[in-house]
Amino acid sequence: MLKLVIPKGSLEEQTLALLHDADLPVRRSGDREYNARIDDERISQVAILRPQEIGKYVEEGIFDLGITGYDWIVETGSEVETLAEFPYAKTGVGGTLRIVLAVLRDSGVKRPEDLRAGTRVATEYPNIAARYFSEKGLDAKVIPSAGATEAKVPQIVDAVVEITETGSTLRAHGLEIIDDVLVTSTRLIANRESFADDDKRKLMEEIKTLLLAALEARGKVLLKLNVGAAEKQAVLDLLPALRSPTVSPLADGGFAVETVIEKGKLAAIIPRIKESGATGILEIPLGKVVP
Repeated sequence: MLKLVIPKGSLEEQTLALLHDADLPVRRSGDREYNARIDDERISQVAILRPQEIGKYVEEGIFDLGITGYDWIVETGSEVETLAEFPYAKTGVGGTLRIVLAVLRDSGVKRPEDLRAGTRVATEYPNIAARYFSEKGLDAKVIPSAGATEAKVPQIVDAVVEITETGSTLRAHGLEIIDDVLVTSTRLIANRESFADDDKRKLMEEIKTLLLAALEARGKVLLKLNVGAAEKQAVLDLLPALRSPTVSPLADGGFAVETVIEKGKLAAIIPRIKESGATGILEIPLGKVVP
């Protein structure tokens, strides 16, 4: 059985939703409860902890499996096995998170090389920031920040190295991004010794399959319809498919068609395929899609 740790904080809501969609719902007595459970024989323990800590706890074998941000794996130098990348952030699926270097919009600094020697930089990622400036050969004083980093310019520091999804918070504080430091995402990670164990690795792969299948199904539906032989090709030409549509002959000489498509495209597609001869059109929600 596996010991699992998942992130508290900004990734918490999306991670809990993903586990629920994968039929691995997390059960706990309250929102502030750090110990939880998943009623699945493959998982013996569930903890909800700060993402900053998860990489090291997994590395040390306190947990077999964990979900956390790549940024914290890099920042803490955690030696773990990466099993999957999940395309979600605080605001949902598809968000791209970047750690960026930002300065006051009217500072006159347009690129990292314009920073004066000894520039003070606040960040929650002192190790990532220090390596970034070292690799660029820039003289900067990195100051660890425990939060509200963007609000410390210019009274306390000259620049920030901060994580952002849209950049809106930085812009609201009069800051301008001048470089990307690291692109990050949510990762499923494993302890390397646990991953080397055949039995545990099999369980990890099963959990990974369920999580990725739940993610793949988001925003997609199964579209089913019937169509006559004469209209078949015209209807098929209108169907954007995850893969080639499944076409099966019917007893009356027509065809049954099934295809997985993005739900957002249905409003435009359904009237067009109906006009082209499709009948018995059904939209069916999907729980999982295994590629």
